[in-house]
Amino acid sequence: MALVLKKREHGKEQPYWPLGPFQVRLPFIHYKFEQAEFIQAMFMFVTSLGMIPLLEKHLGLPYEVSLAYVVVAGIGFLLPALLGVPMVPGWITPAIPVVVLFLSQFEPGPQAIQALVALQLLVTVIFLVLGITKLGSTLVNNVPSSLKAGILIGAGIAALMGEIKMGGRIMNTPVSLIIGSFVCAYILFSSSFNVVRERNKFAKMLSNYGMVPALAVAMVIGWLIKEYPLPQIKIGITQPAFAEMWNYLPFTLGFPGVDLFLLALPTAIIAYIIAFGDIIVGNTLIKRADQLRTDEVVDMNTDRVHLVTGIRNLIHSFFAPYPGLAGPIWTAVTATVAERYRQGRPAMDSIYSGTGTFWVAGFIALFILPLVSFFQPVLPIALSLTLVVTGYLCISVGIDQVTTSTQRGVAGVTAVVLAVHGATYGLAVGVLLYLLVEKKEMFWKKREESPDESIKS
Repeated sequence: MALVLKKREHGKEQPYWPLGPFQVRLPFIHYKFEQAEFIQAMFMFVTSLGMIPLLEKHLGLPYEVSLAYVVVAGIGFLLPALLGVPMVPGWITPAIPVVVLFLSQFEPGPQAIQALVALQLLVTVIFLVLGITKLGSTLVNNVPSSLKAGILIGAGIAALMGEIKMGGRIMNTPVSLIIGSFVCAYILFSSSFNVVRERNKFAKMLSNYGMVPALAVAMVIGWLIKEYPLPQIKIGITQPAFAEMWNYLPFTLGFPGVDLFLLALPTAIIAYIIAFGDIIVGNTLIKRADQLRTDEVVDMNTDRVHLVTGIRNLIHSFFAPYPGLAGPIWTAVTATVAERYRQGRPAMDSIYSGTGTFWVAGFIALFILPLVSFFQPVLPIALSLTLVVTGYLCISVGIDQVTTSTQRGVAGVTAVVLAVHGATYGLAVGVLLYLLVEKKEMFWKKREESPDESIKS
């Protein structure tokens, strides 16, 4: 598993085959497999299966068709490392509650699928256009901080409300999910655990596996107290219903009309703003690690991230419309990969060997029936923990965006309206509040300072 035909010279980029704006890297040819990421993926792939309950509930898909959708998503997860993006990809997770609010306007079935196709095509266009024109950073940097904060906080509130409301997953299976959520919060965010991790090898090992320990604790408790049924483990390979999947795609159901595109536009804009925030987080994680690794130069190209993410959303639009959309980064896993990468070349040869190994292993795991059948009864746990962590992060990062009482007021009202009434009303209220309350030059130009006044100051 350590064979690499093209080895990197010290201080150079990891070898690749150039392909237009992309850098093609293949396992065993351009990078080697990493054991830690391979093992982690064999557990964490269950999070990708966590999309199945949403596909069943909001799109009305059978389990086997939902599994086929997840396999299509798995193909998309392979593309970033293949095409030169040094991050572990995931969903636009903070946008999931906003997307669910959008889908709640439609009956599960053909109408909801068409609505999601419209949304995902709009997200595709935004990413591809901004990637090609290189205007992505310019656009999002000009969005007011209060509006960005309101969107993030609103998405976080919606994520948590969906879990803790009556009939939500936490209320239905409270013991396993509440304990699992607190274990997850302690390992991922606790200051005291950071101290323990520096002193204890076992704690450091736990932190390297991100959400896996919390997932394992929640699963065991859920089985012990019978909140979740025990798995019926099956032998063989999975059989996603690819033939039947065709009946749930726009080629059969019909493509959405203009009205659905107009309804989906505010949600698409919010999803992109959230995704761009994820790109910034990813850039920070990779650059922080790269500064310690003088042996490798990592090309963190934002335009390439846009293009690859756009291609993945395009694939989903036609072959697996997805409530999670296709996002640029799975933050928790990218953080654990970057942390191991910081430990030097003996620990991880290249950032691409870590990020590439993870989803190659995760894709293989999708076809291992004993693994899939083992996790099938507890898929709601994986989805719930993902949304709880997302809610915490969104609220935390959103609050950091605002510094004045006016900004906090605009952000707070925007967040509540968005969480309760969805993207259209949330975005409209946020823009109006920004113009009426926060923006200083709405009705008059900023007064020029006179020479006398400047002297006095």
